[in-house]
Amino acid sequence: MSNPDFFKMYRDIIALPSISSTDPAWDQSNKGVIELLASWFENLGMQVTISPVPGLEGKFNLIASIGEGEGGLLLAGHTDTVPFDAGRWQKDPFKLTEESDRIYGLGTIDMKGFFVFIAEALQHINLKSLKKPLRILATADEETSMAGAKAIADAKTIKPDYAVIGEPTGLTPVFMHKGHMSESIRVVGRSGHSSNPANGLNAIEIMQKVLVKVLDMQQELRTKYNNSYFDVPYPTLNLGSIHGGDSANRICGGCELCIDMRPIPGVMPDDLIAELKRHLAPVEAEYPGAISLEHLHEPVPPYACEPTSELVTEAVQLSGHDAEVVNYCTEAPFIQQLGCETIVMGPGHITQAHQPDEYLDLSFVKPTTDLLIHLVQRFCL
Repeated sequence: MSNPDFFKMYRDIIALPSISSTDPAWDQSNKGVIELLASWFENLGMQVTISPVPGLEGKFNLIASIGEGEGGLLLAGHTDTVPFDAGRWQKDPFKLTEESDRIYGLGTIDMKGFFVFIAEALQHINLKSLKKPLRILATADEETSMAGAKAIADAKTIKPDYAVIGEPTGLTPVFMHKGHMSESIRVVGRSGHSSNPANGLNAIEIMQKVLVKVLDMQQELRTKYNNSYFDVPYPTLNLGSIHGGDSANRICGGCELCIDMRPIPGVMPDDLIAELKRHLAPVEAEYPGAISLEHLHEPVPPYACEPTSELVTEAVQLSGHDAEVVNYCTEAPFIQQLGCETIVMGPGHITQAHQPDEYLDLSFVKPTTDLLIHLVQRFCL
């Protein structure tokens, strides 16, 4: 059985909402998208496995496989999208709209549309002749917890030699990016009447000492670590928000500082947490039990693939673009844990992602399809 044509597949997948969000009012199951992909890849003669993501109701991963043994090529992407601002979209986010050599819709490039390209490309290949296995991975919740990719990394049921994640890079191979951490530093004091400070323990005053140490760490990161591939070559630390107290005439009993840190390859999230604890240790010693640290989300580690690796070299030749580094995060560090050379490369531009009226420029259709055909032929045939 053959699949629908390219634009019909695009219309069908965009029409299925699959938003992931930390806000329960927005968060949705991706089951409909997973079932649609299952039908496409089964029509191509692939064996499909659908697995629930542990701990997330209504969220599923899919692996479609053809070819025997280990190794080969993995084409990967996520099935979820970000929420949308209805007041700013001029188009229906769930209806594919073609206009001025573009197609609009939520997920056209970030990144449900990549699966359309895969399904289209595979129709032009004799999949029965593969000498190495080809696998397609569709994950859940990349835009929030990355739990889908983490589950795949933990399970290690597949062992490809090479992996391509089809995020919108303008078909430029990406071989490195920073990680992402969001951390809460909470100070618990002891409230009381402001007329006698000795009757309480002011959390804001303690937080002032915490801030001094955190800013010391911020400066130290600039000189202690360096990766010249990045425009900002060191791990960054940003003070994102601070909240404390409730009234001018009360001793503040609680204060919270939220920070953002971006680890670089060679500096893992655990390393930065250790640095943070080391800097805060003198304040903790002065105020035992007053300071606690908590992840606002599970850290995303940095990612790097050797720029001279076989996959990067092949991708550069096929795309005609030099490989680059980027500052945003992807599932690459988790996919890489499968033991494969991993790059990020897909149609569309990241500047259109997470924006109203997300679109794919149709000039990407032929080169993306051709590139996927060549990658499968190169690494599976």
